[in-house]
Amino acid sequence: MAYHFDPVGIVHSCFHEKFAIPRQPSLAPAARGILELLPPYDQPEATAGLEGVSHLWLLFVFHAASSGPQHLRVRPPRLGGNQRIGVFASRSTHRPNPIGQSVVRLDAVEQGKLLISGIDLLDGTPVLDIKPYLPYADSLPHAHNAMADTAPQLISVAWKPVAWQAAREHAQRLQQPVIELIEQCLAQDPKPAYQQPQPEREYGVRFWDLNVRWHYPHAGCIQIVSIELQSIATA
Repeated sequence: MAYHFDPVGIVHSCFHEKFAIPRQPSLAPAARGILELLPPYDQPEATAGLEGVSHLWLLFVFHAASSGPQHLRVRPPRLGGNQRIGVFASRSTHRPNPIGQSVVRLDAVEQGKLLISGIDLLDGTPVLDIKPYLPYADSLPHAHNAMADTAPQLISVAWKPVAWQAAREHAQRLQQPVIELIEQCLAQDPKPAYQQPQPEREYGVRFWDLNVRWHYPHAGCIQIVSIELQSIATA
């Protein structure tokens, strides 16, 4: 039996590529986005009552990840990126069907859009449904997961002065918490777990319209070396 789903909205996100997106929602509170609601769900009738809700479940499409039966086993970062487990024991983006779910903070309800934060969603993500988070039902204090029972360990993030100054200037221009976003995402060490980078190797990612570059001067530390404006149209 085949099913067809139409999105109720599209996410406009600070993340313009998959690399360095937090591996779970809420790990980067400074990660903000706008959920643009599509007709007919852009009408006030569809969002009435959300003023009393702090968090939402978003059911969405992994539109930039491959899916299907070829992904019966996946390699989660928590196991170093080399050990395989069953897809249903992981939250890998490679699913039998490209469906994901995230809890996000609802910051504001505006005409035809929802302002959200703590997101782990790529720019352009189609959203299939929106549901209110219910603390009494959705938070289970005695639940456990032996493979990922705690949040990932963070590493330190340092700045070269020129990068720090550029981040401050772009934060004012964008009216976004650029410094906090960069630090919260990079502290989770986005590189593949099995890599042992040399200090001279640089990594890069785009947040908003900024190209952020960093390296690992020594184990357990990231240093941000530059931040440059990169046009979305030419990225």
